Amino acid sequence: MGHLSISHIYRQFANAPDMVDITGAQMVLVMKLTGFCWNVYDGRLKQEDLADFQKERALLQLPGLLDFTGFVLYFPSLFAGPSFDFIDYQRWITTTMFDLPQGTDPRHAPRTRKQRKIPRSGTPAVFKALAGLLWIFLFLKFSAWYNTELVLSSHYMNYRLLRRIWILAMLGFTTRMKYYGVWHLTEGACILSGLGYKGIDPQTGRARWNRLENVNPWGIETAQNTRAYLESWNKNTNNWLRNYMYLRVTPKGKRPGFRATLATFVTSAFWHGFYPGYYLSFLLAAFLQTVAKNFRRHVRPFFLTSDGQRPTKHKIYYDVASYLTTQLAFCFTTAPFVLLTLSASLLVWSRVYFYAVIGTAASMAFFASPGKSWLIRQQNARQKGSKWMQQQEQEQQAASPGLKLEHPIMGGGLPSDPGKELDDAVREIKEEVEIRKKKGVSVSMPRGADMKAAVGRKLGREL
Repeated sequence: MGHLSISHIYRQFANAPDMVDITGAQMVLVMKLTGFCWNVYDGRLKQEDLADFQKERALLQLPGLLDFTGFVLYFPSLFAGPSFDFIDYQRWITTTMFDLPQGTDPRHAPRTRKQRKIPRSGTPAVFKALAGLLWIFLFLKFSAWYNTELVLSSHYMNYRLLRRIWILAMLGFTTRMKYYGVWHLTEGACILSGLGYKGIDPQTGRARWNRLENVNPWGIETAQNTRAYLESWNKNTNNWLRNYMYLRVTPKGKRPGFRATLATFVTSAFWHGFYPGYYLSFLLAAFLQTVAKNFRRHVRPFFLTSDGQRPTKHKIYYDVASYLTTQLAFCFTTAPFVLLTLSASLLVWSRVYFYAVIGTAASMAFFASPGKSWLIRQQNARQKGSKWMQQQEQEQQAASPGLKLEHPIMGGGLPSDPGKELDDAVREIKEEVEIRKKKGVSVSMPRGADMKAAVGRKLGREL
């Protein structure tokens, strides 16, 4: 990271677009090497102390020099990614990646060429390459209409506010096209080599080639919340940040919170370089993510039935509002990422009246006020008629009048690490059931819709 930082500083001060820029390749190397170091570290720990994702990637012994060099300098993803862990490279080299799952009929195995174990990948690779070329062509066309020169010019202020916001949104979309194109091309190269293989789709019986998928354009452009937006963008970098930063800075036994989120976004900005625009974007994005969680946990349930299982007839309004809010917030937030300099970023933000900053600050203030407690009380009142909740209350009262059951709201919040929060919620429900069993109450774990509702209430409680 230190050598990468020196290169970033040199590039920033040189400010010469015609020079060869090696920072992209270095950024990929940083992801690979730091991930490799954590995998080696995990291999030295006791298995019972590791999470599932750590067990899967832990290296119990160091690889040979040739394998390590091949992993670091894997050419299809060397200059622009995607990044991946050594365990994936090792399974590819040894071809164990292509073993059929136990119980799979060999007749359903993907077609291979002669005696090779790697399935034929020419067709999906070509489709990826064509999609990449199309995105690059669109980028060249749109960049003539929407560019940084336009939003920084005095002519930009001749438009009304809504038109200025539209232009800002199209500038972000145009910039994303460049990344869509490059990442589709590199993913196609990885698919062609076989490393993009991800087993057989159980529904279609066909080979899946999305192991190293780095971007989902449709997921980004139709995202209704920050989680969907961020998870569809630069996926492998997000995996690196989640596995080797977000979860690593969280003390064992604790749940990741705002500090872990902020530390992750700051690390991402530091990894990208030292332009002030990066830090403006990532800092605001950290607050956006926190605000979005609060809205999904404390506002969205009012557009669902009281048991949290079905949408009401008004849910469509929430969906439209959340889509527009997400897209408009991110087009504002990512503008400094494109403009880079502090003066240009603040100038463009001021030309649209800092609408996302004001909205985020107002939302943070509301959820830090008694308004949040009021929302929780209102939602709890709606849920008192829940069938599973009534059953649990009756069983609890029979077991011990002094043991109080929580009534958290059905939040539906979507955290940066949803798997861990779901596991924590299920564990808490199991503990409550075990307590009642010890008290002599005949009770069983909720299943199906009841379990879904119970987990939702756990995720929606005031943390």
